[in-house]
Amino acid sequence: MIVVTRVGTPEAEINRISEEFRSWGLTPEKIVGRYKVVIGLVGDTADLNPERMEEISPWIESVVRVEQPFKRASREFRHGEASEVWVNTPNGKVPFGENHPIVTVAGPCSVEDETSIVQTALRVKAAGAKFLRGGAYKPRTSPYSFQGHGESALDLLAEARRASGLGIITEVMDSEDIEKVAQVADVLQVGARNMQNFSLLKKIGAQSKPILLKRGMSATIEEWLMAAEYILSAGNNQIILCERGIRTFDRKYTRNMLDLAAVPVLRSLTHLPIMVDPSHGTGWSSYVPAMSKAAVAAGTDALMVEVHPNPSKALSDGPQSLTLEGFEQLMQELAVLGKTFNRWEEETPVTA
Repeated sequence: MIVVTRVGTPEAEINRISEEFRSWGLTPEKIVGRYKVVIGLVGDTADLNPERMEEISPWIESVVRVEQPFKRASREFRHGEASEVWVNTPNGKVPFGENHPIVTVAGPCSVEDETSIVQTALRVKAAGAKFLRGGAYKPRTSPYSFQGHGESALDLLAEARRASGLGIITEVMDSEDIEKVAQVADVLQVGARNMQNFSLLKKIGAQSKPILLKRGMSATIEEWLMAAEYILSAGNNQIILCERGIRTFDRKYTRNMLDLAAVPVLRSLTHLPIMVDPSHGTGWSSYVPAMSKAAVAAGTDALMVEVHPNPSKALSDGPQSLTLEGFEQLMQELAVLGKTFNRWEEETPVTA
C-alpha cells in the first residue's frame, strides 16, 4: 500500500504518520516526489481498511493498494513517478532515468589485455560513452570457452578507469566476489544467467552500489521485476533494468529476440530506469545500429553496446561487437535521433 500525503505536509507529521504505521507492524518507506511525499507500506496489508488509515492524519490525501506482486518495483509504489539512479564516476555523477539524457555504455565482452581495454576506453569516451563495460568473470555456455581473466581483469578495468575517467560496469557471478568487484566497478551487473540466483540477489542488494539487472534468457517481465524486488527488499533501490534479448523458436538469424516491446511495458509497470543491450539481443554487429536506434525510439534510458578494437580476434562475442570506428559512426547517428526526442546531451562529443 502507499499513503499519499498532501502538498506541503510538514516533515514532523510525515515522521509521526510513519511511526504510527510502524507500530502496526508495517515497514514505512518515505518516497519524496516532485510535489508530494508518498509513504510506501511493506508488510501484511491485506486486511487493512484504507478509509480507516486515512483517518490517522488530516494530511493524508489518499491510501492506495499496490496491486502488482512486485511491490517496491511497481510504478504505483512511487505514485506514478519515475525513479533516478545517480552513479558516481571519476568524471562526476551520471544520472539514469526517463527524465535525463540517454546514457551509453560501451566496451568489449571480456577484458583481454591492458592495451586493448585502455585504447577502447579512450575511444568510446571520445565518442560520447559515459561507462566502460567489460567482463572480468564470464559465464559461458560451454565450460571450454574463455571464462575471463578473473581478478587480474579487475586491475585492468581499474587502469582503464584511471586513464579515461569512465565509470565501470562489470558482472558479479558469485556472492563471494561482490566486495572485490565493488572496489573497482561503479555499477555491479547481475547477468542473465543469474537473474534468478536469489541468494546472489539478496547479497548484492545488501551493498550500496548501483546494480544493473539483466533479463534472464527465458524470463517473463513479471519474473524479471520480481528479481528486482529481491534486490529492493534487501535495501538497495538503485537498480537499472537491462533488456538483452530472450530465447525464441527461431535462432537461425539472430542470437536472441530483442524484446523492444518490453521498454514501453516496463515504463507502465515500474519506476526503475531501463537499458537495452542490442549486441546480445541480436548477436551480429550488422544489426546493432538499427536496433540501437529502435531502442532510442522505443524510449530506453540507456544503451549497452559491445565494442572491440579487432572483433575478429576477440576472445568472446566478436561477431556481435562493433569496431571502434563503427561505434563512433553509431554515436553520430544516435545523436541526431536522440536530440529529436530531447534525450541527448548537447555537449556530448560525437567524434574521436
